[in-house]
This record gives sequence, structure tokens and C-alpha cells, in this order.
Amino acid sequence: MSHVCVCSERSSSDPGVYSAVAPPAGRTHSGQLFFEYLLVVSLRKKRNEEGYEPHITYQFPKVRHTQTHTHTHTLVCFCEYETFSFVLTEVDGSRRNGYCRRLLPAGRGARVPEAYCIISHVACFGLFSKIFDEVEKRRQISKAMIYPFMQSLREAPLPSPGNTVTVTSFIPDAGTEIISLTRPAESWLEHVDFRTLFRCLNDDEVLMVFAATVMERQIIFISEELSTLSQVLHAVAALLYPFVWQHTFISIVPTVLIDVCAAPTPFLLGVQKSLLEQLTDHSDLMIVDLSPGAETKFITRIGDEESLLPAKLKEELLSRLSARKRDASTEELNRLVSEAFLSVFVRSVGHFSQHFRRSGNSRRFHKKSFLKAVQHKSHVDFVKLFIQTQMFDLFIQEEETQANPNAFFHRKVLEYHERKKKEKTKAGWV
Repeated sequence: MSHVCVCSERSSSDPGVYSAVAPPAGRTHSGQLFFEYLLVVSLRKKRNEEGYEPHITYQFPKVRHTQTHTHTHTLVCFCEYETFSFVLTEVDGSRRNGYCRRLLPAGRGARVPEAYCIISHVACFGLFSKIFDEVEKRRQISKAMIYPFMQSLREAPLPSPGNTVTVTSFIPDAGTEIISLTRPAESWLEHVDFRTLFRCLNDDEVLMVFAATVMERQIIFISEELSTLSQVLHAVAALLYPFVWQHTFISIVPTVLIDVCAAPTPFLLGVQKSLLEQLTDHSDLMIVDLSPGAETKFITRIGDEESLLPAKLKEELLSRLSARKRDASTEELNRLVSEAFLSVFVRSVGHFSQHFRRSGNSRRFHKKSFLKAVQHKSHVDFVKLFIQTQMFDLFIQEEETQANPNAFFHRKVLEYHERKKKEKTKAGWV
């Protein structure tokens, strides 16, 4: 079956769109619910014309109609079985995550597929993939079996990173099941599995993408598979930790938003390959083809990506990446890859904390003294470019106004300096 990807935008004044009832209070550990709502979307024939259109057949929890000016966006894919995610960015910059899985109802012959979509403030692809496994298991029995499970999930306390919550659910002939749901300890890796990224690109190609992303350029990823797009884009964004991508981020660009690819600002975008011809202006773009067997992975790029990272840092990064094992678990791979790329920032800008000065009740970052203190002269050009980015500016603003907001990064910097001291002492003894 071919891909049909639809993004529909409808005002909530439309009788077919509702906003959810306020969530039950006191049900979470972190002040969040597992999810806001579940949409079940199917296809129905268009009135008075050929073709089909997506139609919301069910929304959970039960809803009440409200007259507001907010919009509901529904991105649905009717294609071969796959799970994918997308991001909804609100006007205030906050983001919600959409998780989708297409299910084909049990039976024989031609059947209309259904897409199940969960909207949540929680960014954790692995967690919701497991939830969809449970949804699919129940859908094969009866659609009615899904909603008691989702109600139990909605009432369960959302665990803090690294913790587990159990959900009890009854299935006919199987009895009561206890389902364990665990959030990864590293919160910035909750939405990430690096396996797809390194399956689509080799290590050198990943480094070129990383360098372009660090410099906040315009990057478009191309693939037929929505799951590939969403997993690769979230993986690339995670490579920036402890910094955060601050610009346009759309893991799957629907047809109606294809013009965003011509925006003059930095972006990370995922575009289906069938829309490639609509990208007419390739200037200043990096377009990465994730398709298996693509003649070239870079349809277009500026050309300096191989020289943006200092040579020594590139060499060490490639060495760290080469240590990963083929049979490594997702957690093992995520840890190795994230720490490898984190070392780039530890080595190049990790001394930032030494260049804050108190001014009354506030702290101010001194950029000039920070630049002068760059330890390796080969890092200076890279650091000069990087400190001009918005992600670095906002990172520094956090450090100026909050108490230790990036504790994990601080700890890694301290470990690096302690290790260097021991190496220096050992060399002195020798």
C-alpha cells in the first residue's frame, strides 16, 4: 500500500473537534499525565467526489465541546505498518509530541486501516512504542478492550526518569495483566534510539550532520519511511546535549507545510521523498537522503562540514564511536553515543563555568575571558563560531539565572578535569 500522509487543521469551533476535560488532579509524580488524549483515525469516502479523507472516529478521554480559537492538527499515515512520532510546536514555543501507529483490523479481504495517535507532553518514543504494543494486542480482540487500558494508563502516576510504574489491565481468556513501564534515567535520551541514525549514515556522515547542526544550519532529511524520519531527527537533536535546538523542528513535514523548507531561518526538517521535487531552492541547504542504497547521502550541502570540527576532536569522536558493539542494547548504544558527542562540548567549552562574575544578585558570563581561556588553540575557530549560536546563548542564560540547571554536564566536566590531573601526575612520576 502506498503512503498517504495527511495533515488536517480544524478550528475547535468545528463541531467535530473537542478539547479534553481537565485531567484528574493528584495522579502524577511529575505533575504530568502519561498522555492528553488518544485519537483513532480512519478513512472515509469524500462526499460528492472521488477519494478518501481522514476522519476522527474516536477520541479518548470523553470530551466536552468548547468554543476556542485553538487548532487541532492531526498527522496521519496510512502506509505499511510502522510507528512514528511528530512534534507540535505551540505559539509560546512549548512542544507536544504525537505518537502514531497504523493498525489493520483483524479479518480477511479489504479493510479500512486505522491510525492510533497519542498526544502527550512526555517525549519518550520507546515508552509509547510499548504502550502501542499493548493497544495493538487489545485491538486484535476488540476495539472496546483498548479504552479500559488507556483509562488505567491515564490514571497511573507518570514515573520520574529512571523509575517504573505498573498498570493493571484485564484481558479475556488471559486474565489480569500487570504491565511495567519504565522511563530512561537519562531524560534527554527518552525520545531517542541512535540505531536508525547509524543504520542510515556511516560515522563520518553523522559527524558532518552533527557539525552542521551545531552551527544551526538549514537541514532537511529525506526518506520514504516516516518512522525513519522521526527517529533520525530526534537522534540528531539529542547529539547536541547539553545544548537544545532552539529553531524550527518538524520531524515529519506534511504537504500543506512544505513551504517551511524555504524559510530563511535555521531548521531541522523531515520530508518524505515523494515531496523532494517541491524543494526548488537548494541554496544554503544540507539535504540528507536516508534511503537505503542512495547514490549519495548528501543531495546538497555547503561543503565545509568536514572541517568545522577540530581535527583532534573528530579523531577522538570517531575512535569512541568505533567501540560500539553490534549486539549492544538500545540503552548501551545510547549511552556510548551520547557520551562520545558530549565529550566534544566537554573538551571545547567545558571551562565556561569559570567565567561567570557576580554583579549584585546576578551572575554574568564574560565571553572574552572565556575565549582567551580555550585550552587548545586548534579549538578556537570552532568555539568562536559555536558561541554565536542561539543554543549557546540560551544555555548561558540558564546558567546565569538558575541554580545548577545542567548538573550532569557539570559532573562530566569535573570528571574530565580530574582525569587529566591524574594523567598529568602519573606522567610526572614516570
